[in-house]
Formats: sequence, structure tokens, C-alpha cells
Amino acid sequence: MRYSLPLAVFVILVILLGIGLKLDPGLVPSPLIDKPLPAFSLPTVHDRDVMLTSTDLQGQVVLLNIWASWCVACRTEHPLLVDLMKQGRVNIYGLNYKDERQNALEWLARLGDPYRASAFDQDGRLGIDLGVYGVPETFVLDRRGIIRYKHIGPITPQILKDKLLPLIHKLESPAA
Repeated sequence: MRYSLPLAVFVILVILLGIGLKLDPGLVPSPLIDKPLPAFSLPTVHDRDVMLTSTDLQGQVVLLNIWASWCVACRTEHPLLVDLMKQGRVNIYGLNYKDERQNALEWLARLGDPYRASAFDQDGRLGIDLGVYGVPETFVLDRRGIIRYKHIGPITPQILKDKLLPLIHKLESPAA
């Protein structure tokens, strides 16, 4: 009798752990889906005197990629973003998150710059407004600046082919 309560608690914890291990961490729901991108005005990585604003991202379908030079996973997805930019299939904007400007500039110079512009969010406030869990994260925005999709983690060729490009194509269609 005296061991039954600890045993029951242990069994419940094991069951919960088993359920948790089967969940996909990339499927964290975002409360921002179908809501407008939070308003912002931030300097760009390349020029602190040039501002990138939330209204600059309207009027076009946009991939907004959250990245940082210190992010190892960002490095794995970066060549895919550079290729996507070269194909001209979607406008890619960046949000450089909690980084040092010089490190970000060197990273883009060395690995290529896939972004039409990249906002510099040194203190991470816009990242907090976006509910960023970590980098990289990528959002798909429609022409009105409404968030339609959020991907947590690095983009893979499979995710690009199966999720992002079909959604982008759908949002770019005249009926969207």
C-alpha cells in the first residue's frame, strides 16, 4: 500500500513521456496564424539608417526567415534559401535575431545573401512579438501581411517542396 502511490505516479509519468516522445516539435501551433504580422520598424543589417517596416512586406507573398550568424541550424538551411532566391520564386526577407551586426554582415558575405532585405533585431523584441522559440524559424505571409504558415527549425528540400512552395503558389494565385 505504501508503494502504490509512488508506483502510480511513476507509471503516469512514463506514459506521458512516451506520448511526448512521439510528438513532432516542429508542429508547435502558432497563435499568429491568420493574423497580421506585428507592426515593426527596424534598421536593416546592411545599413542602420535604412529601416525595414512591416508595411514593406505587404503587397507581395513573402517568406520571412528568422536567422542569426551564431545559429548552426541556420547554416544548414542557408544554401536552400540562396538557391530559392536565385530561382526568383518568392520574395525572401530576413530577420536577424539577437546577433552582432558585423558577424551578420560577414556571414552574409561569406555564405551569400538570399534576402531582399534583412531587419536587424538585436534585442529580439520583434522575435518575441512573433513568438520565436529559436532560430531558424520561417513564416509565410500573404499579400496583405497576414501570417499563413510558421515553420520551426531549418527548412529542408522536402518541407520546401511539400509545404512552402505549394502554399506560396496558392497565395500568389489571383483567387487568393
